[in-house]
Amino acid sequence: MDTRPVSDPPCDGCDVVTVPTRQGLEAVDILRRATGEGVGPVIHDDGCDTLGFLVPSGTAAAWDVPGSTCTETDGRGLSLDPGPEPPVEGSDWLLPPGGADLATDPAVLRAALGEAARLIEAADSCR
Repeated sequence: MDTRPVSDPPCDGCDVVTVPTRQGLEAVDILRRATGEGVGPVIHDDGCDTLGFLVPSGTAAAWDVPGSTCTETDGRGLSLDPGPEPPVEGSDWLLPPGGADLATDPAVLRAALGEAARLIEAADSCR
């Protein structure tokens, strides 16, 4: 009989907010620097075009941030096991469930994505 402890998944049927990689990486940095505002698990595609932030179920119904999409998963096709296998075919963990908060708070993510967009715009206008 297997007696290893069973860990709870980061969230049950999380939604996924997908953003361009550059904006997503800026947002991850913003969230990790913020006091008390953690970032949940984040996945990236193998082409490094997008990042996906796991957010609580139900977020997709009210998500309206330009340049991003929020998809309901209801747990379909998304393994939250931080094992060696990628969470979805053609992707991998940037921040695995074991090393991150349960899920990123949508309001906090919205603010971080807005700040990231402003930083990118400012950097690009200096060229």
